[in-house]
Amino acid sequence: MQILTALEPLRTALSALKNNSGDARLALVPTMGALHEGHLTLVREAKARAEHVVVSIFVNPRQFGPNEDLATYPRQLEADARLLEAEGVDVLWAPTVEVVYPPAYATSVQVSGLDAVLCGAARPGHFDGVATVVSKLFNQVQPDVALFGEKDWQQLAIIRRMARDLDLTRPRADAILGVPTVREADGLAMSSRNKYLTADERAAAPAMNRAMRVAAERIVAGEPVAQALAVLRAKVLAAGFRSIDYADLRDAATLEDLAAFDGRPARLLVAAHMGKARLIDNVAVG
Repeated sequence: MQILTALEPLRTALSALKNNSGDARLALVPTMGALHEGHLTLVREAKARAEHVVVSIFVNPRQFGPNEDLATYPRQLEADARLLEAEGVDVLWAPTVEVVYPPAYATSVQVSGLDAVLCGAARPGHFDGVATVVSKLFNQVQPDVALFGEKDWQQLAIIRRMARDLDLTRPRADAILGVPTVREADGLAMSSRNKYLTADERAAAPAMNRAMRVAAERIVAGEPVAQALAVLRAKVLAAGFRSIDYADLRDAATLEDLAAFDGRPARLLVAAHMGKARLIDNVAVG
């Protein structure tokens, strides 16, 4: 596995892969590191869909707010590299901040509308940072397919819209592939930020997903959405979460707020704070 930190060596390496492989497909798995089984599941899916796999590790400062955890976000590049090499990744792309955002950098990408709700409302500017860095990664790597976890459903929807609007991917149904959320045995969605949880908080955290699944079942069974969401919020707070940013039923593609479930593909999305961690999750409805 090649570990690259500068753009020209990356381009040389990718050119060599393409020249030596003819029509072989190239997959990209963007990450911020602190890899866990969820990330490795993305890598394995990438290897099943492409002959060559590039994984990026970049803790993107532009998607962190002024009071968020940029300084303390877990960084473990050497350990991550060992995991990726064991999975057979071809290239680990680990640029510095100066490589991604050189002096006088002045460009930002915004996906209007989709970025104004849910996590976008709670974290202003977050998705501008996400869209900007992912568009740069697409231009740098030029993958045939890019894989993202469904745990951050809003991020996936925004990246799909951005890629479509800016013609960043080939017109294939699987150009931006969402991979189902990987969970611990007790249902907690795997996340690098789970490391912030104390032992007691970790034991209590799965209650959020359990409450979400019950709420989704009740909504499908015909219970009014507002009533099901009110019960969901009460259960999450009773489990020990200190606050809830949102608990919404949304159209799966457009993120339109759904006051009633009409049978279209929908997602129940929740973000809540437990101790020092902000946990997000979503489940399909219908």
